[in-house]
Amino acid sequence: MTVTSVWLLPGDNFTGRKSNQESGLCGFRVGKSPACGILRFRVFSISGFDFGEGDSGEQTSSGIVTEWDPPHRLAYEEHGWSGEAPPVATEVVVTSRSGDRCVIRMMHSLFTSKDDWDDELESFETGWPGFFDVLRVYLKNFAGQPAAVAHATVRHTGVQAETWSSLIGALNLTGVNVGERHETDSAAPRLAGVVEKVHQDSFSRDVMIRLDEPSDGIAVVGTCQLGDQASGVVSLYLYGDGAAQLAAEEQAKWRQWLAELLPRDRVTT
Repeated sequence: MTVTSVWLLPGDNFTGRKSNQESGLCGFRVGKSPACGILRFRVFSISGFDFGEGDSGEQTSSGIVTEWDPPHRLAYEEHGWSGEAPPVATEVVVTSRSGDRCVIRMMHSLFTSKDDWDDELESFETGWPGFFDVLRVYLKNFAGQPAAVAHATVRHTGVQAETWSSLIGALNLTGVNVGERHETDSAAPRLAGVVEKVHQDSFSRDVMIRLDEPSDGIAVVGTCQLGDQASGVVSLYLYGDGAAQLAAEEQAKWRQWLAELLPRDRVTT
């Protein structure tokens, strides 16, 4: 079992991602309240997750909602989430704390007696914390605003470090530090804002920017390595009344820009 925890203030709109795919969102909302928030979820017998690998459906996952106890707990089981993988159970628990704060804990468990999938389970911890960071920035700066997501990925045979250098250099983000303001130049789609996070490890690298252009929002620009495949990723979380339309426009721009910048085997969303 793996556990991810985060301290949060009341707000709105949680999103998350499968850890070892540069992909997909599953979401629920944490609404404002004096004590931690009201968890809302559209409850159906089947929950679905699209991990953003195009229209083929090869990177989608579905499962059964097994527990729904707002505002405290959500639980679901996923089946067919990675080839022949055994079912994985996820539990999300929201606990109130003093000072109008709360803790969200996410726990994953695999239903198997074999150890073949231990690495997959442990890898969940590498991906979900980044989405908790997005949630934290949203709650602090944009809570309550409507949200929409734009996402573009290029995957190709190569080395992550080289992909990172090409991507960050083209976006004028080389050598950035947390707290600095940065803007893309005229050759790239417009991003402007303050750097919130810089992260690097052997598997992935990314920069998170709190945006004021092209709108209020958050940009996560990064790379990751999967075997001999390196991926360049741009994810935009845009907020405000016009977020949905702007996200569609920005996604088209970023897909085209990434495809032209990086050699690739395919472009995914």
